[in-house]
Amino acid sequence: MHPASSPPPRDPGLKGVVFAAVIGSVMVLAAAVLFALLPGALSEARDFRAARPCAEIGGSAVENGDCLSEWPATVVSTETGRSNKAVTNWVTLDGEAEEPPFRIRMRGHGPVWEKLRPGDRVTVSSWRSTVWAVGLGELRQDTTEEPGRHATVRLAVGLALLIVGAVFLRGAGWLHRRRATRAPAVRAAQVVVPMVATFLAAAVAVVAAATTDTLWLVLLIAAAGCAVAWTGAALLLRRSAGGRTAGRPARTPFSAAATVRTPPPAASAAPAAAGRPARP
Repeated sequence: MHPASSPPPRDPGLKGVVFAAVIGSVMVLAAAVLFALLPGALSEARDFRAARPCAEIGGSAVENGDCLSEWPATVVSTETGRSNKAVTNWVTLDGEAEEPPFRIRMRGHGPVWEKLRPGDRVTVSSWRSTVWAVGLGELRQDTTEEPGRHATVRLAVGLALLIVGAVFLRGAGWLHRRRATRAPAVRAAQVVVPMVATFLAAAVAVVAAATTDTLWLVLLIAAAGCAVAWTGAALLLRRSAGGRTAGRPARTPFSAAATVRTPPPAASAAPAAAGRPARP
């Protein structure tokens, strides 16, 4: 009887290739849309950082709202809500002669929002008709409409989508080649290690976008994070593959000879021979 043949290597499957390609393409296209909207947000952020207090300047800047203005308001009420399972903090202010009552969302709980009570007098900071901060005494807290915040969010999300989407597209090509060449089954480490490295690289890019406003520095840090993470993943996989190869016994003449079946000794055939009738 012939020994049972080993099962053929598992086929990655066309569905897996198509799924990775579609997910990667959607992520890259979404990143492209965010990057297309980024120049306007970055320009607004630069203008906001360059703005000066209205008390220091005059003329058209004050009329157009291109300066940082401050005016008093009275707290009408505070409330909390939920948005995408996250707690949101709102405050309703009465601007008296400056503005009619309006409602704004604060970033976080403190240091101002948690101390606000109806009737408190606060200082509202605005730029181009956008309320970006509320002050109470010496304390100040930003709102969710702070100029430049949208640019940071778009840049961080765009970089994360681009990095993860590019890896999905690369993985789709890799699976397609393995499927075409009937390569051995994919080991778990070949999937887990690159994905962990990818998420680490994306996290570095997000932290860089949230930390600094300098675009070239964000891109440089993101590129360095990708290079370090993916190089480490490649070295780890290479070392793992080398260890698996080194752990297999070498096929030497001695090991081959040890597997050859030896015939039974001649003495074992004696009882059978004794029971046979003698030939005439």
